[in-house]
Amino acid sequence: MNDDRKPAHGLTARDSFVPGWQDRLQLLDSVTSTQEEAKKLAEAGAPEGTAVRAEEQTGGRGRMGRKWHSPKGKGIWMSIVLRPDLPLSLTPQLTLLTGVAVCTAIREVTGVPAGIKWPNDLLAGGRKICGILLESSLREGGLHYAIAGIGISANLTPEDYPDDLQGVGTSLLIEGGGIPVDREQLTRAVLAELEYLYGLYLEQGFGPVKELWEDMSVTLGRQISLNASQGRSGGRAVGLDENGGLLLQDEAGNITSILSGEIEMI
Repeated sequence: MNDDRKPAHGLTARDSFVPGWQDRLQLLDSVTSTQEEAKKLAEAGAPEGTAVRAEEQTGGRGRMGRKWHSPKGKGIWMSIVLRPDLPLSLTPQLTLLTGVAVCTAIREVTGVPAGIKWPNDLLAGGRKICGILLESSLREGGLHYAIAGIGISANLTPEDYPDDLQGVGTSLLIEGGGIPVDREQLTRAVLAELEYLYGLYLEQGFGPVKELWEDMSVTLGRQISLNASQGRSGGRAVGLDENGGLLLQDEAGNITSILSGEIEMI
């Protein structure tokens, strides 16, 4: 994989990095949700990096309980077990980290110029090609494990989308000019990127992830309308804070950080 990022972070070990999580991947046919399958494995003591990928999800879900369209044989519907020693307040960083890893893998394997919309969507051509769902389990007040769910619309055609997703969702096949995606190759690339970046994160903190996320963002520099539990607000997205919150600048120049909510880019 391309490692142009090394000089920016002082990395010297990428060339010697040997992926291991690829060997912990379980392939299933049809499941209700890969999140639920991964949770079962995590509760049974599965090691970090254990991943579940299904050909089809009959009850796949995205953020805020939304249904995730997961037709058989068309995408990468996958969930990975993570066991970081982190305070619960920092788990939003794992969503951003996963987005960077997936975006990197997509760009390198398919050439599709994907970008990241805060906090958990990947877009191409202004439409959604991937969603990320990070769910955490607590034990004795601390983080027990986290499940990173990844849904990549790889080889869907326009006819595969229901009416409510027409014009909203797209796929790597569509954005790549009709060239089918090798799902096995992309799966391996996603797991390798995630494992590498996760190890870097545990070693160096959020800084390298933050820099990469800002480089890949399609949110920064845009006017944002935010719908949060406190009501509606807006501003210009100018960066991430050290916890992974999105920094919004209002017309008076005041900057606030948001950690949750739905955004619309204007």
